Amino acid sequence: MTITRRAVALGLAATAIQALMLIAFAWPAVNVGPRDLPIAVAGPASAQIAEQLRQRDPEAFAITTVAGVEQARNAMADNEIYGAIVTGNGAPQVLVASAASPAVAQQLTAVAQQLSGIPAAPVQDVIAIDPDDQRGAGFGSMVLPLVMSGLAAGVLLTLLIPALGARFAGLAAFGIAGGLLSTLIFHTWLSILPGSYLELAAIAGLASFSVAAVIVGLAAAVGRPGIGIGALTMLLIGNPFSAATSAPELLPQPWGAIGQVLPPGAAASLLRSVAYFDGAGAITPLLVLLAWAAGGVALLGLGAVRSRQTSTPVTAPEPVTVPA
Repeated sequence: MTITRRAVALGLAATAIQALMLIAFAWPAVNVGPRDLPIAVAGPASAQIAEQLRQRDPEAFAITTVAGVEQARNAMADNEIYGAIVTGNGAPQVLVASAASPAVAQQLTAVAQQLSGIPAAPVQDVIAIDPDDQRGAGFGSMVLPLVMSGLAAGVLLTLLIPALGARFAGLAAFGIAGGLLSTLIFHTWLSILPGSYLELAAIAGLASFSVAAVIVGLAAAVGRPGIGIGALTMLLIGNPFSAATSAPELLPQPWGAIGQVLPPGAAASLLRSVAYFDGAGAITPLLVLLAWAAGGVALLGLGAVRSRQTSTPVTAPEPVTVPA
């Protein structure tokens, strides 16, 4: 293949990647809507409200009936539901948790207004988002920098550090320092998230480490193409389907669920859980991040084993002398 043909081929490949990125980022944004969104209903007219919701859209909500307001509050505090509609004493009252998803809180408020016919239906934000980031825009903007910095660290360590053991040391340094510094910015300076600085720093560091470890591990195991595989997975699937700006149940399925088993989505869910819900629902995203981090390290170890095997010289056997 001539240089010109190779250049044209690379240009066409870049065009295909551009189209994929447009689809990956724009398609979820224009298809946001509730899909089995967990909510609760309570009060004497709970059955009627549930039936009205099902008639509006049978697949929009996963509805649970609870005994009363306190039970609904407890379910929200346990990060089991996004909100509740409570009947009795006039127009239905809506309980929302904007900390779980400002987008869901807005949608539930709109639904309550339609059900009650009152433009200003009573809404109570039980678990409110940080007042310095009321729309959740700051939180949503955190995911991409964590992904991009992890990709950059993985690529730089792969290209500039030949020793695989030294790459692991670089990964550890990036995870620790990156977690501490990024949390200093979004927690202490910008006040995007409340909660313990060290806990949030550990999560941010683990998320950054897992992304970088995947890049370094894939490159060590399968070569330079591993960089592209890891980068495309994190950018084209992990980031747009992380649900950092919405909720997994608002995204087209199964992509909303797939996004939660990748580091960006798991990191967003884990940060929300620790910052606002005292760790409720944190086990699954934590295990996801640990699995990706361990997988990246395991691939790096596999690459180290293969490197030793290929670099070990094969010595010819000594000739055997036969006595006359």
